[in-house]
Amino acid sequence: ISPFACIGVPPQDLKYRGEATQVIIGDNNDIRESVNISRGTAGGGGLTRIGSNNLFMCFAHIGHDSHVGDHCIFANNATLAGHVVVEDFATVGAFSAVHQFCAVGKYAYIGGGTMATQDVMPYSLTSATRENHAYSINKVGLERRGFTLEEIKELRAAYRLIVGSKLNMSDALASIREKVAAGEFGDKVAYLAEFIGRSHRGVIR
Repeated sequence: ISPFACIGVPPQDLKYRGEATQVIIGDNNDIRESVNISRGTAGGGGLTRIGSNNLFMCFAHIGHDSHVGDHCIFANNATLAGHVVVEDFATVGAFSAVHQFCAVGKYAYIGGGTMATQDVMPYSLTSATRENHAYSINKVGLERRGFTLEEIKELRAAYRLIVGSKLNMSDALASIREKVAAGEFGDKVAYLAEFIGRSHRGVIR
């Protein structure tokens, strides 16, 4: 457990009232200058959890009751509101913010200065420079993480159905699930469909 796990929040904070809540931080995290990690609140489950092998650059902020996976990168001033879930290997760019109760999928890359007010799809490059569109998969990042050419090809095809076709989201998901069931798409695409299917706020596309 990192010594940063004992970070306190004054009782006059808007949500925290001095109740017994926690921050739990895993192993091998690099937490740089002026990073703020807020403990959980009674109304949010009482726990903020940080996984292992993450990098938090200067002035990053992790809001109360948020949950961060493993191997994530938070650039300078990257901000999570409360109750945010960031899954493994995601990157949140500098001066970006993720709205409360949103989720960021595995291997997603949020470009600098982006305001993510909906869930961010796994594997996606999502950037404010293109009006918060998921305009491509994170090809370079996926290659660096050992994804095969076939897996990347399948993800490209799935993304075309989601963001490049005239299908609505329900029909696009149905088509993807049919291809998964038929063996045309593998487990990476299956996870993408599962992530979108459980989204409560909708996804950026």
